[in-house]
Amino acid sequence: MSVLRRLAWYWLLPVAALAWELASRSAQAAYFPPPSRIVARMHEMWFSGPYLLTDEAVADLLPSLGRLAAGWAMACAAGVLAGVALGRSAWLSGLVEPLLHFGRSVPPVTLLPVFLVLFKIGTPMELASIVYGVIWPVMINSLDGARHVDRQYIETAAVYRLDRRRRLTRVILPAAAPKIFAGLRLSVSLALIMMVISELVGSSEGIGHRLLEAQSQFDIPAMWAVIVLLGLLGIALNGAFLAWERALLGWHTSARTTDA
Repeated sequence: MSVLRRLAWYWLLPVAALAWELASRSAQAAYFPPPSRIVARMHEMWFSGPYLLTDEAVADLLPSLGRLAAGWAMACAAGVLAGVALGRSAWLSGLVEPLLHFGRSVPPVTLLPVFLVLFKIGTPMELASIVYGVIWPVMINSLDGARHVDRQYIETAAVYRLDRRRRLTRVILPAAAPKIFAGLRLSVSLALIMMVISELVGSSEGIGHRLLEAQSQFDIPAMWAVIVLLGLLGIALNGAFLAWERALLGWHTSARTTDA
């Protein structure tokens, strides 16, 4: 399956890009420029500087990536801690879980006006938006993973008289890690989405602001350049996360293969 995916990159994407190029040029659609024009606009805006990156790239990409990384890290840390605590405490989980399901049911976009009032326009508002949008899948998967740790693992830890800290770090977290990483993987794409949405509403810099500016100026190639850049960024982030996951959870994959 992995071989087929690699082959798809070599023939499917170029074929799709060529088809888009030919269809766009033949139709002469103003709102669907050919990929060659989009790539040229991307190069002009971001990758034609003396040291590759232009001033626009520094103003657009670096703030957005910084907010993306900071918001994702804060949401993941809070989500894992809260999820594991709730998963290991039936009393606490029963008390908080209804509020948790209510909070995750509220679309994050609807709270942007609230965040604007609380934090004003700027980085704090954008970070709050990213954290709120990202924390739920991490927390719920962490809760589920910590709650359903194999009872034999817990009993073995009790036999060896492991204290709470060692039981958490050597038994509960490793056992819950596959579920936790499933939530973390979902959170990567959500963080990218919330970063763009928050910058569309309350930012004077960043990728989302560049998209809004291109729209107001009817710069269609620039709009598509931002969209393509976001797609490539999403692929890169997902690939980096999968590599990190394989490095940390290689033992789990090997054990599953051995059991099979």
